[in-house]
Amino acid sequence: MSTLEYVIWHILGYAAIPTILVAGFVAVAGVSVFALSFTADKNKT
Repeated sequence: MSTLEYVIWHILGYAAIPTILVAGFVAVAGVSVFALSFTADKNKT
């Protein structure tokens, strides 16, 4: 493996963890807001 490939794989590896965490946070937040919208008070103006 060349040095360039080594560097690219390391960058991808280190970038994967925060990407997964942020994507998971956004997905959970979206599902939570969607679920809470069903229980919202519809008569309130």
